[in-house]
This record gives sequence, structure tokens and C-alpha cells, in this order.
Amino acid sequence: MKKWQLISTTVLGSALVLGACSDDSSSEEDSKEETTEETKQEESTEEGSEESTEEDSEESTEEDSEESTEEDSEESTEEGSEDEAGSEEGASEAKVIEYEKSEDAQGTVTGGGSSTVAPIMEKVVKDVTKEYPGIKATTSGGGSGAGFEKLIAGEYDFSNASRPIKDEEKKQLEDAGVEFTEFKVANDGVTVAVNKENDFVDYLTFDELKKIFSGEAKTWKDVREDFPEEELKVFGPDQAHGTYDFVNEEIVEEAGIKGDLNNDTNVAVTGVKGEKNAVAFFGYNFYLESKDDVKAVPLTKDGKSADEAVEVSGDTIESGEYPLSRPLFVYANNAKVKENPGFQEFLKFAIANSPVAAQDSGYVPLKEDQYKEQIDKIDELAK
Repeated sequence: MKKWQLISTTVLGSALVLGACSDDSSSEEDSKEETTEETKQEESTEEGSEESTEEDSEESTEEDSEESTEEDSEESTEEGSEDEAGSEEGASEAKVIEYEKSEDAQGTVTGGGSSTVAPIMEKVVKDVTKEYPGIKATTSGGGSGAGFEKLIAGEYDFSNASRPIKDEEKKQLEDAGVEFTEFKVANDGVTVAVNKENDFVDYLTFDELKKIFSGEAKTWKDVREDFPEEELKVFGPDQAHGTYDFVNEEIVEEAGIKGDLNNDTNVAVTGVKGEKNAVAFFGYNFYLESKDDVKAVPLTKDGKSADEAVEVSGDTIESGEYPLSRPLFVYANNAKVKENPGFQEFLKFAIANSPVAAQDSGYVPLKEDQYKEQIDKIDELAK
């Protein structure tokens, strides 16, 4: 209890006792004193209450202000951090290339091939009917080699490929009387990945990759002297895929890749996730989808140290600095472009939408001018 409350109560009690024993006059005086004391008590109470309320209000305002400032600061920091992380991811927002359309075009279009290019063309096929209701298009996987086989046989209007067409495939198309045109839709970087728990591989050279993929190295120690003597397990797409052909040509030099190879590239991703001493190779988008579970290995073609190795990223793929950068292709049957208006518009739509489809699929778009030049090429083929 506060001091003024104790004094007030004592005085009030005394006044009551005296009032009971005094005459009327005394009673009036005591009553006046009581009233005075009560008035003082009320005034004192009001003043104390006002002071207390003002102090509490000021303290509360200061605390709220401090908390609000801290929260705003934290939110601002978080937003800034997210923006910074977003900018570090690299590429600017891709956009659809403008072109002259014939929206009433009709026709059936069939194609397929590379599983690496498949995500791009699947998006194109899904979206094309929104702008061209009269076009019915399909695409499938199976690998670059399988796509070229069906292009040669006349079963496909276009084939998707994660490598350039081979000389023997060109010869087969020529023998079949099929003229073709090559279109580039995006850039990719074949990623070499190890298990997330691997703590000794900080980079690899092309010579070391050759030992791994050719089957020469049986253990990690065979790859590099200071690596542990643990058995190697190799995963990757099989011979039906352009990714296999690309790695075989760039690294193994046609000797043939040895390992657990599968027609389904996802099996390679699952393999390196589950095997502590595994190594695998696959397209960049497969890595992006699983980067929390596997570790991409920086590579150097001629260097001998980690300082010379380059990490795979959108920027290093676009610049070509990453040693296993490569373009992704669509090959079209020229005659079918000319005779099928639906195929003409499908191809133009595919090239115009490739920047967005490629970026959404985890690949790196080409320059805008490169896409525009290819759309002009389609117009020339259609004449």
C-alpha cells in the first residue's frame, strides 16, 4: 500500500471515533476535516492514477515502437536476403518472342526423342492448343538416338536431341530422301554429381572423369591417390540418350561408358542419392530438381587444381565457361514444314516460347536474336 493511502485511512478512522464522542459543533468540524481528507485522497488518487497511466502509456508506446522497429528491421532484412538470393540465382526473367501468327492454322504434329529436351517440348505441346485450337501435337521421350530413328523413318515431324546429329544419321536421312533443319532451343550443362555425404571430392579433371566413366578406375583411390580406397559406383543414362553420346565423345573418347546405365535418367539420380560412393552424370535440370540430395562436382578440362575448376550454374553454362556446356536441339523435316501449316505454326510457337519453357525447365535460354533468326528460318522453309 502506498504511503498516502495509509495516512488517509488512519486519519479517517480517528475522525470517526472522535465524531462518536463529541458534540454537534465538534461533529461539524470533524466532518469538515473528514471531507477535506477525502477530497485530498480523491485528488491524490486521481493525480497518481493520471501519472501512472501516462507513464505506463509512454512505456508501452516505447516498447511497441521498439518491437515494431525490430520486426520491421527483421522483415526488411529477410526480404532483402531473399531478393539477394533471387538475384544470385542468375538469369533475368525470360520472355516469349513476338512473331506473326496464323491463329486459324490446323494440323497434326508428332515428335519426340531426347529426355533432356522433353521438359521444354512438353510445355510447348501443352500450351500450343491454347493459341491454336486446330493444332493437335504430341511429343515423347526415348532418347536422342530413338528420335532420329523415327525422323529417318518418316514417323516424326521433328526430333528432340541433346547432341548434334551424327554423320551416319545425316547419311541415313539423305538416303531416305529427308531434308532437315536444325534448331537450337536452349543451353544445358551436363552435371557430374556425387552423393551428399561425399566429403573428399572437391573437383575432378577430364582425365579423372575418363578413368571413372571408362571403367578403368575400380575404386576412388584409382582416380586420385589421396582419395579413399572405396569401390566406385557409376550411374547415368544409356546409349539411347544424347547425354551418353555427349559425355562419351567429350570425355571417354568413344571408348564406351561403363556403369549402371538406364533408359530412364531418373534412375541415375536415384542411384547417386542412395550410394555413398557413387558418381553420376545427367542434364542440369535433373540436378536442379535434386540439388538438396546430391552434390555437383566442379570440373576442369586441363587444370590440376580446385582453383581452376568451374562450378555448374546458369551463368557458367550461358558463358560456355563450364566445360560440359552444350546446346539442345530440335530437328525438323523440311517437307513436312512446307506441306503442313499446322506444323509451321507449331514450330514458330515452339521457338518463340522456348526462352520461357527452357528457363522453367531449369535450362538456360539463348539470346533473343538467336530465336528471332530461327523463326525467320521457318518462314523461309514454308515458302
